[in-house]
Amino acid sequence: MKEFHERFGMEPAGVWSAPGRVNLIGEHTDYNDGFVLPFAIPMRTTVAARPADGPFWTVYSRETGETVVISEADLRPGAVNGWAAYVAGVPWALRAAGHRPPFLDLAITSDVPLGAGLSSSAALTCAVLAALVDLGGLDLSRDDWPAVAQRAENSYVGAPTGIMDQSASTLCRPGHAMFLDCRSGDREHVPFALAEHDLAMLVIDSRAPHSHADGEYAARRASCESAAQTLGLRALRDLAAEDLPAACGRLDEVTARRVRHVVTENARVLETVEKLRGGSVTGIGPLLTASHASMRDDYEITVPEIDTAVETALAAGAYGARMTGGGFGGCVLALVDADAAERVADAVTAAFAERGFTAPTWFRAVAAGGATREA
Repeated sequence: MKEFHERFGMEPAGVWSAPGRVNLIGEHTDYNDGFVLPFAIPMRTTVAARPADGPFWTVYSRETGETVVISEADLRPGAVNGWAAYVAGVPWALRAAGHRPPFLDLAITSDVPLGAGLSSSAALTCAVLAALVDLGGLDLSRDDWPAVAQRAENSYVGAPTGIMDQSASTLCRPGHAMFLDCRSGDREHVPFALAEHDLAMLVIDSRAPHSHADGEYAARRASCESAAQTLGLRALRDLAAEDLPAACGRLDEVTARRVRHVVTENARVLETVEKLRGGSVTGIGPLLTASHASMRDDYEITVPEIDTAVETALAAGAYGARMTGGGFGGCVLALVDADAAERVADAVTAAFAERGFTAPTWFRAVAAGGATREA
């Protein structure tokens, strides 16, 4: 990697990368011990690294132009801020798990869009983790990588993510979506090779500002946890669909809507998996659209740009469309015929222009593989 040579004046010992992800369906179910169905995308964060001369980690980011030096004294939550906290959190989490990560010089590049709901933070965390495990010869099973990366984000950075993002970034397989049980950690790689069906997954970045996203995310999570406690459940995952009306009768109106989204979304994930197992890819379209309606009406996490993108994509012929990610901005997925992707994207762009929104960007998402050594 030329950035490493330019910054450190030598060649790296290796290059590692980890992908961003798209969640096909299963939004805000992860922290409720539920089910999710993400797939990795080709856009990746890349880390070039080699052992350092001193007892610290020197990290250069091409995207910000910054160089940050992280010492052992900085391996405590709150000591490092900004993007570098996602780097510092990894050796901290490895040490907490009983490992001795090596000191490294690192250069980071990424083409995962920031703030688009494509999990650029997990891509960074997991790429750094891959470099540390490999160069340190650490005895850490790949199955344990997601938990270490999640601990780095949750406990060091302070980002209240579930396990989905880190699992997708480390464990996904090309041509497959990953059906993940967020309670047990059980996973199944479900075929999702759209080209074989002459289909494409259009990802439209609304470029809407994420106003209030962090606070609203935390509020939704707190509401779910409070509801589970009121209902005497370990988590909302344990509420059966047939018991939903009675349960909602014990809750205030807003909390009842939040609960309804989680319960019905889990059911939609399970149905989506069944359709994909049976090869009915276009059959998941109505489930994607129903998921969006639930996020819009019950969980209340969409914004006008997102709703416009979904409505326009459907009107232009998409089999289904939904917001993906935490909400209040970010991206929309639209399942379309392969030869219709550009036409649908153009329709959304025109609709944004008519409403005075910032022009969206888009790409075709292909199910990619997880973290790997590149060189």
